[in-house]
Amino acid sequence: MLTGELRHKVDKIWETFWTGGITNPLTVIEQFTYLLFIKGLDEVETQREQEDALLGIESERIFPPDKQHLRWSKFKHFEAAHMYDVVSNEVFPFIKNLHGNRESAYAKYMGDAIFMIPTPQMLVKIVDGIDRIPMKDRDTKGDLYEYLLSKIATAGTNGQFRTPRHIIHMMVELMKPTPEDIIVDPAAGSAGFLVAAGEYLRKHRSDLFLVQSLKEHFNNHMFYGFDMDRTMLRIGAMNMMLHGIENPNIEYRDSLSEQNKDKDKYTLVLANPPFKGSLDYEAVSSDLLRVVKTKKTELLFLALFLRILKTGGRCACIVPDGVLFGSSKAHKDIRKEIVENHKLEAIISMPSGVFKPYAGVSTAIMIFTKTGVGGTDQVWFYDMKADGYSLDDKRTPIEDNDIPDIIARFHNREAEKDRKRTEQSFFVPVEEIRENDYDLSINKYKEIEYEEVEYEAPSVILERVETLEKEIMQGLQELKEMIRG
Repeated sequence: MLTGELRHKVDKIWETFWTGGITNPLTVIEQFTYLLFIKGLDEVETQREQEDALLGIESERIFPPDKQHLRWSKFKHFEAAHMYDVVSNEVFPFIKNLHGNRESAYAKYMGDAIFMIPTPQMLVKIVDGIDRIPMKDRDTKGDLYEYLLSKIATAGTNGQFRTPRHIIHMMVELMKPTPEDIIVDPAAGSAGFLVAAGEYLRKHRSDLFLVQSLKEHFNNHMFYGFDMDRTMLRIGAMNMMLHGIENPNIEYRDSLSEQNKDKDKYTLVLANPPFKGSLDYEAVSSDLLRVVKTKKTELLFLALFLRILKTGGRCACIVPDGVLFGSSKAHKDIRKEIVENHKLEAIISMPSGVFKPYAGVSTAIMIFTKTGVGGTDQVWFYDMKADGYSLDDKRTPIEDNDIPDIIARFHNREAEKDRKRTEQSFFVPVEEIRENDYDLSINKYKEIEYEEVEYEAPSVILERVETLEKEIMQGLQELKEMIRG
C-alpha cells in the first residue's frame, strides 16, 4: 500500500489540477496518467542505456537522437513557456504515435487522447510534483494507480463501480491463473482483474518469462478486456502497461451485443459485471437470449461467460444476491443451466458492506467450470463475515478477515467433507439444490445453532419473587424505624 507521504504528494498534485479548473476525477486521472507514462518512458530508456553500456551493445531506442528533448529528464528543467510548448506540441503527439501502425491497445486509445492542462504554470507544478514521486518498481506504480482510481468515488453509469482490490486478489488466488491461460474480463473498467492476474503470475510463476513462447503469450495474447467507456478503456490500457504487460487486448466493445462474436475462446473469466442495467432485447445478442430470456445484465453476463469460455474453462465472477435466489423463470433457467450442464463449484457469500461507499448490495462470488456435460456434485458454500475492513462507509482496516481462510479451504476442499451446516463453510449435494429450485443462497442451507436455555419451573420462580418481596418490605420497615429514631 502507498505510504502516507506518497499519498500526500499525490493529493497535492490532485489539488493543483482541481484549483486549475480540472475537476472531473476521470479527466484528472487521465492527464495524470499521460504524464506518469511520459516519465516512465524516460526511465525505461535510461535503464536500457545503462544496460547497453554494461553489455557493450546498442539496443532499440524509444527516443531517436533528434528527439532527446522530449524526455522527461530533459524537459523538466525547461522554463514554463518552453516546457508547455514542448509537452503540448511535441511530446504528446510523439507518445500518441509511439506504436506507429501497430494495432496495440495503446495506439488505439491514445488516438483520441487530448492534452488538457490549461497553463504553463500549472504544468510546471504538476511535472514538479510527479518528479518527486519515486516510481522505481511496478508495485509502487500499481499502488499509486490504485490510489488514483480510488478517487473515482461515485458509482458511474450502468452501476459501474470499482471492485475492491483485496476482493480481486482473493478471486485471483482462488483461481490460480497458469502461464497458458487466456484470461478475459468482459466488463473490464480499469482492468483490475487482469492486472492482478498478471501480478499473480509474476509472483508465483516467474519461470514463464524464461520460455520465449510463454513470455510472448503473456505480453500479447493472454489478457483481454472489454468495456463501453472509452475513458475507462484508456485508463485500463495504461494500468496494464504500467504493470509491464506490453500489448494487452483492451477494446471498446459491448460484450452483450451481436458485435461480440467470441465463442469457446478463453480459459478463465474474472469479472464483476454491471448489475443495474436493464437492456432492450434488440441490444442483446440472440444466442444469449436463447439461454436466458431476460433484460437483466447480471443474468445475461452469466450466459455470455458460458459461451465465451472453452470447454474446461473456469469462471470466478461477482453476482448480486438476487441471482442466487431470484424466482423469475430467467433466474431459475440460468442457475439450472450452470448446475445441470456445467460444474458449479463454489458460492462464497459476501457481506453487504464490501462495496461501500459505492453501493450497499449483498453479493456473492460464483465459481464454475464450463463442461457442457454437467458434473456438479457437491457445491461448496462459504459464509464470509469479514474482509479485513469495517463494513460501514469508512471501511477502516480491522483484525477480522476471512479471506485467508477462504483461500486455504477452497484449495483443500477434500477436508471440508464433514463440516456441519452450522459452520462457516460446508458442502451441499446437488440433489438438495435441485429440490430447492436451484436456489443457491447460503441461507437456504445454513443451520444456526440456538443455545438451549433451561428455565426453572414457574412455581419456583414465584416463590423466589415472594421471598425477595418480603426482604424488600422488611428493609423498608427497618428504614422507617431508623428515620423515626
